[in-house]
Amino acid sequence: MTLLKSIVSGRQPLPPRLVLYGTEGIGKSTFGAQAPAPIFIQTEDGLSEISCDKFPLATSFDDVMASLNCLLTEQHDYQTVVVDSLDWLERLIWDELCKQYNVNSIEKVDGGYAKGYTHALSLWRHFLSLLNRLRIEREMIVIGIAHTKIEKFEDPEATAYDRYSPRLHKHACSLVCEWADAVMFATRKIRVQTEDAGFNRKRSVAFGLGKDGGERVVRTIGGPSCVAKNRYALPEQIPLSWPAFMAAFTNPSPTNVEN
Repeated sequence: MTLLKSIVSGRQPLPPRLVLYGTEGIGKSTFGAQAPAPIFIQTEDGLSEISCDKFPLATSFDDVMASLNCLLTEQHDYQTVVVDSLDWLERLIWDELCKQYNVNSIEKVDGGYAKGYTHALSLWRHFLSLLNRLRIEREMIVIGIAHTKIEKFEDPEATAYDRYSPRLHKHACSLVCEWADAVMFATRKIRVQTEDAGFNRKRSVAFGLGKDGGERVVRTIGGPSCVAKNRYALPEQIPLSWPAFMAAFTNPSPTNVEN
């Protein structure tokens, strides 16, 4: 067979690979629990109040990989794998490297000089490759949950500014965001109002819109305020819930697509 005969044309729909990040308690894990037949791989202890199936708390990188291999090789009815969370997984990856190099800090791996963060990418790629196999071979939806951090972004066309991003080392963050089909930032809708503070001064006050301190939403397109993207032509903003995501996913807008 020549390479020309192996060419595949047309769309090949596959289950989505999602990264959802946001502040603590906003509902990221609940979003994962609303997905079809989910199973959680928990790297942090935060699922006690959520009704869901989950593997025992992973305390090592090997525990995480064993759970993924179990889902890949054994019979089950799960349709979604949720990794909660990616930033705690990163700590397990660093611990694994420290064990391999017999050091007590990622900064000292292989002699230091940030080599540890480069070596960590190999473990990240191994982890992501198993998620890809679950997606293709077992047709599972993949959701990675992460907390948020504020980073300074050096814009080459403007002055530097702060923005929200997943709480991962910059190299790992770039790899994971490139791998994902959608990176979504969970936040609350707010309104900023300027008030008179006296003595000819003004102050800005933020108010939540809706109940519970502000309606919970997901931003799916990146901008100055946050890292986000999607390959599904999702609206720029949707409610933070699995039904709302699926409604947007199944009815995309051709004007919103990102590569």
